[in-house]
Amino acid sequence: MAKDFTVVAADVRGYGDSGKPHGDPDHLNYSKRTMAQDQVDVMESLGFDSFFLVSHDRGARVSHRLTKDHPQRVRKLGVLDIIPTRRMFQIVNKEMATGTHHWFFLIQPYDFPERVIGACSDYYIRHRFERGANAAEVFPKEAVDEYARCFDAAGIHAMCEDYRAGASIDLVHDDADFEDKVTCPMMALWSETGYVGRTQDVLQVWQDYATDVRGHSMPCGHHIAEEMPAEAYADIKAFLLE
Repeated sequence: MAKDFTVVAADVRGYGDSGKPHGDPDHLNYSKRTMAQDQVDVMESLGFDSFFLVSHDRGARVSHRLTKDHPQRVRKLGVLDIIPTRRMFQIVNKEMATGTHHWFFLIQPYDFPERVIGACSDYYIRHRFERGANAAEVFPKEAVDEYARCFDAAGIHAMCEDYRAGASIDLVHDDADFEDKVTCPMMALWSETGYVGRTQDVLQVWQDYATDVRGHSMPCGHHIAEEMPAEAYADIKAFLLE
């Protein structure tokens, strides 16, 4: 991507080497609105008043909120393997709760999940990446080591607060402006084998939240950029440059 574009690859608040403030009672410190504002501030500090925005998983949830709060900033939006958080909580059933159990574990009150994860944090984070098929190819040891390096007590707490915000203040924000759809061109790519891809008409879901959206499934798992980097980038590049 860096051969074709100027790329700013910022860690969102609470992840990687970004700041990890302690959570507050209303989880505002990790609301997607706050995390989106971080990214706007980063881009503005680098001299970019508007930009393309492409992201995956938790970052894509931040990007969805950023595009709604700052529509003048985002020229095009790409999201990888998500549907809106609001929709996710509307479709909870046994299969969803089993396949994405961490959504419901991490939102438990402070500091129960922090203590449980902290008791064996290295196993917890490595297991997330080493359990899938072809895991060693998709996630080389040095990549997993980097995730583990950043997964200290502050990082564990930040992750839990991110999910707590998703189940509380983010839903308040999402309900309040549901009628305000994303208006910039949007592309969604999703895993055909993941829970969302198997159970949801992903494109139709996004069409309830955006006015100009296209996309398709990818024959891979959740980590699209790692599992099918060339194919995913070909789609992203074509979308951004069209």
